[in-house]
Amino acid sequence: MVLDPVYPPQPTLVMWDEKYLQYKFSDYHPMHPCRLELTHRLSEQLEVYTGTNVTMAVPEVATDDQLAKLHARDYIAKVQQVSADPTQSFTDWGLGTEDDPVFGGMHEASARLFGGSLIAAEAILEERAVRAVNFAGGMHHASRSKASGFCIYNDVAGAIQRLLDGGVSKIVYIDIDAHHGDGTQSLFWDDDRVLTISIHESGLSLFPGTGFANEIGGPGAEGSAVNLALPAMTGDAGWMRAFHAVVPPLVKAFAPEVIVSQHGCDGHRDDDMTNLKLSVDAQRQAALDIAQLADEVCEGRWLATGGGGYNVTGVVPRTWTHLTAIAAGRPIPLRTYVPETFRRHVLETYGRAVPYLMGDDAQLWWRSWEVGYDPSDPVDRSIMATRKEVFPFHGLDPWFD
Repeated sequence: MVLDPVYPPQPTLVMWDEKYLQYKFSDYHPMHPCRLELTHRLSEQLEVYTGTNVTMAVPEVATDDQLAKLHARDYIAKVQQVSADPTQSFTDWGLGTEDDPVFGGMHEASARLFGGSLIAAEAILEERAVRAVNFAGGMHHASRSKASGFCIYNDVAGAIQRLLDGGVSKIVYIDIDAHHGDGTQSLFWDDDRVLTISIHESGLSLFPGTGFANEIGGPGAEGSAVNLALPAMTGDAGWMRAFHAVVPPLVKAFAPEVIVSQHGCDGHRDDDMTNLKLSVDAQRQAALDIAQLADEVCEGRWLATGGGGYNVTGVVPRTWTHLTAIAAGRPIPLRTYVPETFRRHVLETYGRAVPYLMGDDAQLWWRSWEVGYDPSDPVDRSIMATRKEVFPFHGLDPWFD
């Protein structure tokens, strides 16, 4: 049995605006904005926002200059062009592809997600918040000059850059989406101030086909990119073992001032877009573990975003409501009942039944790395590949730390 850690609630900022729902590729696209509305609705009904330490903020559309801190200006111009005239497409720039079809207002909708994460970062810089959540963000596939994987502008990288520009000297980025955080990795590939850690399904079986253990960062920044590529069908026990074997030792060794995390929940067993087999319980536990790391290492400073997640009624709202509640210092017990009003709304609106409980009643248990390495276990082989590649750069022993 895993017990929730006890820590005092920190001043927490949560970003929300119904205009977030304008980030909509089509009625049939997997990344449907109803997942955001339902997360907000469930969080409201479970009174996640009511704590005296919680402040809500409305995102602003990022300016071209703010976007250009990370994205090429000619790429921004292309997004604006298809946004104004969605009959056009620029597939060389990733605009108008099957994954990223263009739509009217694309630039403004994407820049608003980016702006929300900027405001979250600024709140931490200005000490108006210790923790911040933008569950509409986490667009980690977008690179400097190309849209990819449902992502137009990389807001989570924008938040990291804003923190760096504001004087933060070291940042750890933790990406637990089932897909490799390739865009964010590429944007900080040569920057040894940012340690990017991505734990994901192997690129041998899942988009974008990258994120292997030997991707460790550019010249002069070796060891700043960490990739833990897990085999398809990995479940809670293997995933949590991998997380704890790699993430806490590296975070503690790197000693960041802020942790930024991306919480794509598409690794859930009921998500059809990936081949991992996680529960809401495990995804919630990962958020608890990241919160605890922030408390231990960087005085609680933590900026969390959403990301992927395509079971839009049964999984995403529960997972990101847990995330927001944990950031606010008020974790929701797994056996809490999902409000009947919420379940009825989803059934009447989308024709889908929602689980009765906020958890999946999983038996959440994993073997710690200290009990030994099993070379016949494919998860252990993945863990050891990552540890051997990057641990020495941080003064850690890949076998024992």
